[in-house]
Amino acid sequence: MCNFCGKAFASREYLKIHSRTHTGERPFKCNLCDKAFSQRGTLTCHMIVHTGEEQFKCNSCDKAFAKRQYLKIHTRTHTGEKPFKCNLCDKAFSQRGTLTCHMTVHTGEEQFKCNSCDKAFAKRQYLKIHTRIHTGERPFKCNLCDKAFSQQGSLSCHMRTHTGEKPYKCNLCDRAFSVKANLQSHMGIHIGEDSAGVRISQIIQIPS
Repeated sequence: MCNFCGKAFASREYLKIHSRTHTGERPFKCNLCDKAFSQRGTLTCHMIVHTGEEQFKCNSCDKAFAKRQYLKIHTRTHTGEKPFKCNLCDKAFSQRGTLTCHMTVHTGEEQFKCNSCDKAFAKRQYLKIHTRIHTGERPFKCNLCDKAFSQQGSLSCHMRTHTGEKPYKCNLCDRAFSVKANLQSHMGIHIGEDSAGVRISQIIQIPS
């Protein structure tokens, strides 16, 4: 039983790992930079930043991954497999974490509360991201300019300003966009305001 939050675990080792979410302990240190991690597996994953090793390659696209489990999860974007099913409705998901988040729709559980405002979240990670609104923390830094971001996804989007990558392609003309929202706006040129109230995202398949 955790002394901080009351959660219980099947083994002492799991409890030990969990306790680090409260204590902030990060015993696994990278020997090539100043990063440190609470779990050995996270350190192993981090090392590809230095080694560039991504040995598990997708057979359906050119992506590769550092761990077989990551490849397995990614493959579901091609197969459409959704093995994690909600037992309270007919929804299903490709990742367990997405199902866990979905369950708050039914339970209403938002146990992680912000100390600076009245918002609450279903997962500690969501609270951590939200807290940066108050602290101004921007841990995700661009290595090509001086910009920094509070979320990994924002950094990924920003990097396209350097690489020129435009993954969101219009299926009605040859235009492509670096941001999904720009593609959605662009589609209005082709189909205009839909008098029946049908949303653009229901008419075309927006790439994920």
